[in-house]
Amino acid sequence: MANSVSPYTIDNLPYGVISTKDKPKKRCAVAFEDSAIDIDLLYHEGFFSSIAELKDNVFAHGNWNAFAVLPAGVRTAFRGLLKSGIADGSVQKAMVPLASVQNHLPMHIHNFSDFYCSLEHTKNCSDVFNLTIQPNWFKMPSVYNGRTSSLAVSGTPFHRPCGMYPDSRGSDQISFKPESHMDYELEMGVWLSRPVPKGQRVKIANAHDHIFGLTLLNDWSARQIQGFEMPPLGPFHSKGSCTTVSSWIVPIEALEPVRCERKTKQEPAPPPHLTWQEDDKATFDIDLNLTLLRDGTSYTLCESNLNELHWTPYQQIAHLSAAGEGLSPGDVFGTGTISSPRTNADGERIGLGCLFERNLPNARLKSMPSDLVDTFLKDGDEIILQGWCKDKASGKVILGFGECRGKILPAIVD
Repeated sequence: MANSVSPYTIDNLPYGVISTKDKPKKRCAVAFEDSAIDIDLLYHEGFFSSIAELKDNVFAHGNWNAFAVLPAGVRTAFRGLLKSGIADGSVQKAMVPLASVQNHLPMHIHNFSDFYCSLEHTKNCSDVFNLTIQPNWFKMPSVYNGRTSSLAVSGTPFHRPCGMYPDSRGSDQISFKPESHMDYELEMGVWLSRPVPKGQRVKIANAHDHIFGLTLLNDWSARQIQGFEMPPLGPFHSKGSCTTVSSWIVPIEALEPVRCERKTKQEPAPPPHLTWQEDDKATFDIDLNLTLLRDGTSYTLCESNLNELHWTPYQQIAHLSAAGEGLSPGDVFGTGTISSPRTNADGERIGLGCLFERNLPNARLKSMPSDLVDTFLKDGDEIILQGWCKDKASGKVILGFGECRGKILPAIVD
């Protein structure tokens, strides 16, 4: 995608939290082209006074949680007023250059969960381990509870984690040392709005009403640590070092034009409470790509699309609430690695969403560093995710998600 195209179009107006050197307090902002619109400033100048439901300052806490729970009509009115203010120039006084802001996590996060919902990814991982996909994978979206402390906004570097795993020379010795096989996972983050009280659950027909918006998400994975700690309870430290999310939540209202059917067919059919009936438009047409930046050179490692997941975001929300645990505004979940069976012009498997899958035969790219699959990511490597939505008829860009960027620093070994 050309760099000249701004992801933050008038049809996007995504939500973030910023601070600046002259105003270090965190505050809500909306991105438009190359500027951040300071919503806190506009509020205190009475810009939103025509919206009665915004009489109380829902932006006072430096996050979007209180705004997210407002009725959809109020959020739509808010967006309409901002668009008018952009058109007539009345928000100009609140615009801050994006280059001068520091971004922060856009919501106060209560819970983070991570799914395992790409059939292509699951097949590939099972093939690497010479395992069979368990029957329950096709009956419900697989998911585990993550650590909210791992979440970091785009641009935040992190240290290579240390952990326990077997000695590489084949002995039965277990070492505690820096991870040797650091990996990325191309995902999207789904941010929730309306709460669900404990003891209640979301009907899948209403799942759309509980989505505040989407971001990009990179669920960094320490593969050696993961391989040793997984049985019998699943990942812990291997997924706890960092989970990078893009800075701006693209609102569900902006994504309405790209709602679509999933590419995969669900066989066997899911149970009734996970069956979506409305023309099956339970996902979104979002083109995704992942780039490695190493020593000043860029390598495209993956191209995929959210609509290629087997289990959709609506089904994931219904499953998250199915046992009655409740949901909170600001809860976020990762969709799981979004791998695709697609190939590039050279017939190579460009759709693989993590390095681990490239251990399979014929899964390497000629254009990638020759040692990448063997060494995985090195200190100093930077991974950049991007996502774009286009008009189906014209091919014109409607909106983008910006960058989800993270860099690996050397392990702390003291």
